[in-house]
Amino acid sequence: MRDIAAPASHKSWLWKKILRVFWRVIAFLPDEPFVKLKYLSLSGRFPNLYNPRPFTEKLQVRKLHDRNPLFGTMVDKHGAKALIAERAGPQYVIDTYWAGRDPREVDWSTIPLPAVVKPTHGSGTGVFLHDRAGIDAFLDSNIASRWLSDTHHQINREWAYSQVDPQIIVERMLVDSSDAPDDYRFFVFSGKIALIELRLRRNGIVYESYFTASWTRIPVATGYYPEYPGEVPRPAKLDEMFCVARKLAGDIDFMRVDLYCPGDKVFVGELTLYPGGGFAGASPDEFEKTLGDLLQLDCAPPTVRSLDVPSMVGVLAAE
Repeated sequence: MRDIAAPASHKSWLWKKILRVFWRVIAFLPDEPFVKLKYLSLSGRFPNLYNPRPFTEKLQVRKLHDRNPLFGTMVDKHGAKALIAERAGPQYVIDTYWAGRDPREVDWSTIPLPAVVKPTHGSGTGVFLHDRAGIDAFLDSNIASRWLSDTHHQINREWAYSQVDPQIIVERMLVDSSDAPDDYRFFVFSGKIALIELRLRRNGIVYESYFTASWTRIPVATGYYPEYPGEVPRPAKLDEMFCVARKLAGDIDFMRVDLYCPGDKVFVGELTLYPGGGFAGASPDEFEKTLGDLLQLDCAPPTVRSLDVPSMVGVLAAE
């Protein structure tokens, strides 16, 4: 039983531990002061939520104020599949073997392996199942119960995830040359693809690279993963992936469409509304302003400050 997440190595173990403690301390705060302090802890500055300019600042405003009723469906790992089939076509949907709340009810003898099992209301969480031993380890761990009780939307105050009915989903595991397929992440702004983030595994190491829409490589990185040192040829199915990404994003102000292309077929992985929770690492720092200019929010930033963060810092210091 292998976890679906690819661990990043951008910070030391001690610093990550300090950050987690700090986030637990501030977890009681309302959404706005919480995101301001978490943003500060990761970027070294407070976000301007009243006149946002960089990409990550605008994502914070979006989390706090955009209540598009479709957002919950888009981030739902199960519910999004109907939307994907409707907008792009059923051929782009990854096969679902089972969805429910108790994986002990699954007739696992009918599940083709390898498979992926994950919660529908989270992001970057799940496990790969390769054999019966992996299935047994998954069931014995009782991790599914913890997933269902997890309030994922509270971690980064991502409203859309609060609109999802928590379930467990078992779906086909995509494999390319016996490894996880490359992950193409298209940043789509009001129908325009501005940036492509590529996550790829080679010899057990996760790399990242960035490209323009014309597949020109950009020599920058977020620091979460090392930049891939080799050449990355233009994917044969890139034009098809462009078409799928645009159809799925529609005219929404921003969506990151994550696609896989094992072999010669394109599949949709996730529809992402708040990359990285909108914090540091959501995009390369060099493109914060450029992407921020492209993101014309459908929701207006607030004009009145609801809570003063410096005063909240004083409250925390007094406790």
